[in-house]
Amino acid sequence: MTYTGPDPGRIRSMFAAISGRYDRANTVLSGGIHHLWRRTAVEFSGVREGDAVLDCATGTGDLAIAFANKVGARGKVIGTDFVPEMIALARQKAPAIAFEVADVTALPYADDSFDVASISFGIRNVGDPRKGIAELARVVRPGGRVVIVEFGQPPRGLFRTIYDLYRRTLLPLLGGAVTGDRAAYEYLESSTAKFPSDAAFVAMMEESAKFVSIEYRPLTFGIAYVYRGVVA
Repeated sequence: MTYTGPDPGRIRSMFAAISGRYDRANTVLSGGIHHLWRRTAVEFSGVREGDAVLDCATGTGDLAIAFANKVGARGKVIGTDFVPEMIALARQKAPAIAFEVADVTALPYADDSFDVASISFGIRNVGDPRKGIAELARVVRPGGRVVIVEFGQPPRGLFRTIYDLYRRTLLPLLGGAVTGDRAAYEYLESSTAKFPSDAAFVAMMEESAKFVSIEYRPLTFGIAYVYRGVVA
């Protein structure tokens, strides 16, 4: 079955409504492990000092900040999100980074502009995820990398059973308690369950853009995955 993304207007409104409580909710729901996932993504990207990085669906900027720490003063990091409220918070958190309002499906940057383009826990929220992947690849130089972090499905077994129970019951309850918007976290639960992961997501990447190679790693027993595509 071909995956169809959600309505962009709904996603923009939803994230605007929870933006002020977004960081706290992420920490509570993941037990803080989302920071480790982002650090792993930065290392897996192969980014080096002096590189140019574009982080899309940056939210409040955590992954962009992690990249900025790696590329140093000689490098460049731009963070984008199509939710202005998120960008306002990112600018407060890291004034030295350029944060701009932009949609990953229509990026306002020239071809071959960056060494790395990333999106963390955002591609499943894109109305046309294939177009988003294509745009990420378009703005990356040949030999550069597209790095994507997204939720997945752990292999079947005891851990999967426990995780599914948490995702279906506790996640919407806790998310609603922290943000006051339980519906947003009911959407998170349902979108996580439906979105392709591991080899199925690699197939989506291959359908979307030309990559020399695509590799991926499971994070925390497959709760999430990090993907790296080397652009042709």
